[in-house]
Amino acid sequence: MPDPLPSIDPNRRPPMTPRIALVPDQQGRGGRLQRLTEQGEPVGGVLTARDLAAAVAELEAAERPRWVWAAAESAYVPLLAELPDRLGRCHDLRLVEPLLLGHEGRWGAPRSLGAAWARLRGLPVPDDLPEAGAAEAQDSLFAPDRLQLPPGTDPLTAVLAVHAEQQRRLGAFEDAAERSRFRLLVAAESAGALAAAEMAAAGLPWRAEVHDAMLTELLGPRPTVPGTQPARLAELSVRLQQALGSKPFNPDSHTQVLKAFADQGIRLSSTRVWELRGIDHPAAELMIRYKELSRIHSAHGWAWQDAWARGGRFRPEYVVGGVVSGRWASRGGGALQIPRVLRRAVVADPGWRLVVADAAQLEPRVLAALSEDAALARSAAGGDLYQALAATAFHGERDKAKLGLLGAMYGQTSGDIGPLLAILRQRYPVAMGYVEAAARTGEEGGIVRSRLGRSCPPPSDAWLDLTEAAGGEGEQGPRSARARGRFTRNFVIQASAADWALALIAALRRRLAELPDHPHLVFFQHDEVIVHTPAELAEQVVSAVTESAAEASRLVFGPTPVQFPMSTAVVECYADAK
Repeated sequence: MPDPLPSIDPNRRPPMTPRIALVPDQQGRGGRLQRLTEQGEPVGGVLTARDLAAAVAELEAAERPRWVWAAAESAYVPLLAELPDRLGRCHDLRLVEPLLLGHEGRWGAPRSLGAAWARLRGLPVPDDLPEAGAAEAQDSLFAPDRLQLPPGTDPLTAVLAVHAEQQRRLGAFEDAAERSRFRLLVAAESAGALAAAEMAAAGLPWRAEVHDAMLTELLGPRPTVPGTQPARLAELSVRLQQALGSKPFNPDSHTQVLKAFADQGIRLSSTRVWELRGIDHPAAELMIRYKELSRIHSAHGWAWQDAWARGGRFRPEYVVGGVVSGRWASRGGGALQIPRVLRRAVVADPGWRLVVADAAQLEPRVLAALSEDAALARSAAGGDLYQALAATAFHGERDKAKLGLLGAMYGQTSGDIGPLLAILRQRYPVAMGYVEAAARTGEEGGIVRSRLGRSCPPPSDAWLDLTEAAGGEGEQGPRSARARGRFTRNFVIQASAADWALALIAALRRRLAELPDHPHLVFFQHDEVIVHTPAELAEQVVSAVTESAAEASRLVFGPTPVQFPMSTAVVECYADAK
């Protein structure tokens, strides 16, 4: 029989158990817990709890362990509403597995608990299922179709075995510095799982009445018949057709729009805004406006409000590591693409404030820290990096400095960028050599990694066939090689920036937990965070952001003269931050 959950002395922290594995019951409020050593070896018997949230809260307060679970969606999300405080640390098997697989050259292999268990046991490896939303995960705790375990397999046994194997693989890195950085990546990625769950639970403050007023101002009154266009869009559609003097066409149809313009002798390759802006015809401006309003209506209109902005909160579901570079994605709701015009609806609760902070010129600073180019590091040690570059190498022309450096990071060589790159190579040879070496690795089909060790995807079989068949002849093979070079050139920077941002999130949520009255993260987007805080704590939150950015820099890049300043604003409304 499993051991009962023992009483806990809150003044004594057991020295033997830095980790606790957690598996909820498939039904009910209970679950099982198992103390572990750092290597993943069980200590003592299985602890059973009829009230898992109460047991977890008690153990968290007494021991501050690192929780080990299959996935935060099914283990942490259902507990959040019942926990008095947020959990400090975790090891998320589902997020750690793809990091290890990528480093081992098995990028893209299935990552569920069942897949990892199958690899351990030599069983057929199940494919990953489509992502489950938080609500689905909460309604089906550890359902077999989520864990992908074979029938009859004990989930706790699988969690213990997969965790122990992951710890073995983490300890197998031959280079101590590489191993240390990768362990930091694992900890930061897992901390991201905690933050993502907490942000979805807390929600971004959202004033539905403000949102509705903006939609009405932009689009006209809400249509009473579902599927009907708002008045402003319908009006623009008529004006657009009149301006083109054509037969009725659907302005949402790319093909029909191109034909309508072509009938007037205007050849377009696309309906992108930058191309329409180059057309001297009244229909072009109407088309641009139609696209802007149509995008708001479809992506953040009344249907979006009904689905995502209920109860005074916008509750997106964040996907940690949802992009190959390690950046987050979101599942529904378009959390990472809130239009500026709608930020007026993001308003703090009465007596509270929003602390909005973003890292200034993050990726160029990451390049300076990664490459250890002393000259570029000096430019990145102050405020405006582009202005410092301009003063040093571009006769004070900031726009040229920015264009050149972005071209170097993204592999742009066309137009006027060539001479700017030549200046950068002369002034900052180490930094330029760093990104160009990454590009050559990609062009040759190699793998590059972020600062902490996240691996880029390998080239596809189709890419290999194409480049090998080209044999240096023709354009298609070399063009594909250059495209992959551009990808790897930017991957080392963007993925390392994602490493830094994850470390920032982990450090910031720890500091926020130390403040009274629970200021909390409510938004994260690449290099920007929003904290919802009682007004009287706003300045302490600003300090926490600054200190967390400095900590992230030390952890990820070590001693570096490169500064990573955070631009912060304390506001009641998100739209007032910038």
